[in-house]
Amino acid sequence: MTEARESAGPHARRAPGTPSWVSLMVHGLAATEKFYEALFGWEFRPGPQQLGPYVRALLDGHDVAGMGQLPQDRRLPVAWTPYFASDDVDQTADTVRLCGGTVAVGPLDAAEAGRLAIASDPSGAVFGIWQQAVHLGTAISGVPGTPAWNELLTFETESVAKFYETVFGYEEEPVLSAGVDYVTLQVAGRPVAGVHGVGHALPRDRGPHWLTYFEVADTDRTLRQVTELGGRVLRPAHDSEHGRVGTVADPEGAVFSVVQNPG
Repeated sequence: MTEARESAGPHARRAPGTPSWVSLMVHGLAATEKFYEALFGWEFRPGPQQLGPYVRALLDGHDVAGMGQLPQDRRLPVAWTPYFASDDVDQTADTVRLCGGTVAVGPLDAAEAGRLAIASDPSGAVFGIWQQAVHLGTAISGVPGTPAWNELLTFETESVAKFYETVFGYEEEPVLSAGVDYVTLQVAGRPVAGVHGVGHALPRDRGPHWLTYFEVADTDRTLRQVTELGGRVLRPAHDSEHGRVGTVADPEGAVFSVVQNPG
């Protein structure tokens, strides 16, 4: 997980398939801003408004994530969505359709941010495609409050990993561990995301979905803060080979994990 924390920098063009943004659409934008400001120290600035009210979350002046307001008449799932880089979002969207996925939004222009689409893989997991402008994107990583990793929780890895390999050109690296169905997706030999097959252990109310990890300085303290701020702890803090990890939901139910670097 730690290998994927290098920042491409705000002026770099990311290679296709590289995670370049995470975004959250909610019903109560102002209240959600207050939650993440208190939890991660984020500040907020206006962002592209093509999909309705939208803000950019900044940490020390650097873009780290985005949040938007869902239409009041639409009760859509509230979830963090990773966006993966593309040199041609229209062509990538066509490939998604050809491979059995669905394009739900776009492709469309998002002002100075570039061009984007929101899609789902054949199992129903939602992700974004972003043909970004050169000067925008997640510009900082490796410090508390920044995205650290994106992981797809799905039924099994073999077929869905092939989908992402075809769409984004990933190389696959299976994790050889007894009883674990896990594939790392790589760009130019560098791990950028994971696919975890968990079978019937998937939550019944969610199905296959992408899970974003955010780096924190102290996982146990962060989980206490989440509950104090009105969120919930879904999986208590525990040690893993990548650091101390916990999974939570914000007050609107958006699920994410936090990880404390073991170093």
